[in-house]
Amino acid sequence: MSRAKAKKQTERKPPRKGLPWFAWLLIALGIAGIVVFVRTVPMGQSSPDHTGNATAAIVDQLSSLQENEQFIADVTEELEDYGFEVDLFQGDNITVDFYRQLPTYGYKVIIFRAHSGLLEQDGEVMLRTVLFTNETYSESGHALEQVYDQLVMGRAGEGFPMMFGITPEFVGAQSVVGQATDMEGRFEDTVIIMMGCSGIALPDLAEAFIDKGASVYLAWDRSVELYYVDNATPYLIRQLCSERLTIEEAVDNTMDVIGADPEYGAELKYYYYPPSHNGDKTLKELIK
Repeated sequence: MSRAKAKKQTERKPPRKGLPWFAWLLIALGIAGIVVFVRTVPMGQSSPDHTGNATAAIVDQLSSLQENEQFIADVTEELEDYGFEVDLFQGDNITVDFYRQLPTYGYKVIIFRAHSGLLEQDGEVMLRTVLFTNETYSESGHALEQVYDQLVMGRAGEGFPMMFGITPEFVGAQSVVGQATDMEGRFEDTVIIMMGCSGIALPDLAEAFIDKGASVYLAWDRSVELYYVDNATPYLIRQLCSERLTIEEAVDNTMDVIGADPEYGAELKYYYYPPSHNGDKTLKELIK
């Protein structure tokens, strides 16, 4: 059985007369609750609704292992200041079916704070990149996808539970006989930022996202420490959003200022379909 292993990686107006103070308190608490609900999206029967607005998503698969609220706050602030509405997906919401439905949500930027790595089998590295879910692995689960090598089992390291991981074949799934649904829709002009290990050590996962409609794919070329990539990614987002730099300029600036991962030497790279020259484009040009 194949396994994937990721290495170390205003001034308030007074209330109107007659309305008691506790009523205003309840209203305020209710508004706060609504804000939290909108910003942190649980998986349900329907997709997030952002009619007419540019949207971005943070897929925080790692939150179940190591939360970083400051990272979420910094990246969300940059994206919102740029004009995006931002959805946050965390923990047990990161399932196989979540990834399957993700293209249908229409996000223009997707940041994967998630484990990834190269597939290993019997101690040997295989030529395939895997992106982790938080769905516990089972031999009987998603049986057809396993048969067609769209899903594998993997774990972040020794002592961690086995989880389903998606392969490039899953991203590019095309009408597997008997499968309930393929990966639905397309990532139309979406900027993909992959924070896991070895996300671009091979071109396979990058090519799958590009073939699925993404405009550009950014990732690190080797294993990364989480503290490093949690520091480098907000800087990259700042270069793209606040500084309005091109992909190439933003990547170069991030490497010049933040540098490579000090433990593994991983560097940030980007991939796009060559004739489009998307490395020379800004975020605004890429998500049009």
